[in-house]
Amino acid sequence: MHRAAARAFCVTEVAAFSFNKLVIFGVGLIGGSLARALRERGAFSDNVDGEKRVIGVGRTTKSSARALELGVVDATAAPDDDASLRDALSNADIVLLAAPVAQTQALLERIAPFLAPGTIVTDAGSTKSDVVAAARAALGERVRQFVPGHPIAGRESSGVDAALPDLYVNRNVVLCALPENPRESVETIAAMWRATGAAVHAMSPEQHDRVFASVSHLPHVLSFALVEQILNSPDAALKFSFAAGGFRDFTRIAASSPEMWRDVCVANRAALLDEIDDYTAVLARLRAAIDAGDGAALEAVFARSREARSAWQDRAANTAAVRTSSDDSPAK
Repeated sequence: MHRAAARAFCVTEVAAFSFNKLVIFGVGLIGGSLARALRERGAFSDNVDGEKRVIGVGRTTKSSARALELGVVDATAAPDDDASLRDALSNADIVLLAAPVAQTQALLERIAPFLAPGTIVTDAGSTKSDVVAAARAALGERVRQFVPGHPIAGRESSGVDAALPDLYVNRNVVLCALPENPRESVETIAAMWRATGAAVHAMSPEQHDRVFASVSHLPHVLSFALVEQILNSPDAALKFSFAAGGFRDFTRIAASSPEMWRDVCVANRAALLDEIDDYTAVLARLRAAIDAGDGAALEAVFARSREARSAWQDRAANTAAVRTSSDDSPAK
């Protein structure tokens, strides 16, 4: 598929999504919310009563059992049991990898022997260039079955208990379609995410990683860094005791999964280092203005930033309103 064709799916009308079997590796916040959204929106195909529709594959027996107990999945499989994994993947329509990005290649190598030719594999990783490289290494020519994706949604809480059926409503999902992907496979994954209430967009893996290094990965690093800075101060307990709204808002995302963000930072280090350098340069300018008592310079930066953020917030609110009122809303 040509790159132009890969981008066209953003505006292509896609039929209502339905499936027979979805296998989720990592039934936490992201995978669990997808399962709950599809279940509550009636995305199951008509088939034999009692057939297992959503299979969860967790890293631990405890996490899998919890997903089953909550009704997020219909059955579970053990990742280290060939028979269990073969049964789970048999005739699967879609496999979602919702695990830390560093595990992508190992997971794909593990499931490759059991994948049917018609099964589409996708992921939910926050970086894409490394994921694409991992998929090519693990799948070879069968990489055509892998459609890289990234739902732009989350909460500070993690785990299947944090999963919400409306997590993706009015959120964005980026698909980084490969030249080898059949168009219908890309459209199937796009339709799946639209069925959750999300809007689907296309980017190249390289563009994706540059954009999200700036607007997602860097903010998480800064949030973790502020908490670390305070922890390292001799009066940390006193500072935390007086922390209020500003600290809460700025550090909310520091409650995110350390494992996931460790992998994201390492995987996207080139783009992230560029963003850190640019941010450090801005901090140096602000430091110089503060040191010089240059209130005008500070106010100019603050006013420009405030205006840009307000404009972004207004655009986001307007976009959400349009999606909600649209006759083509996937939730209808």
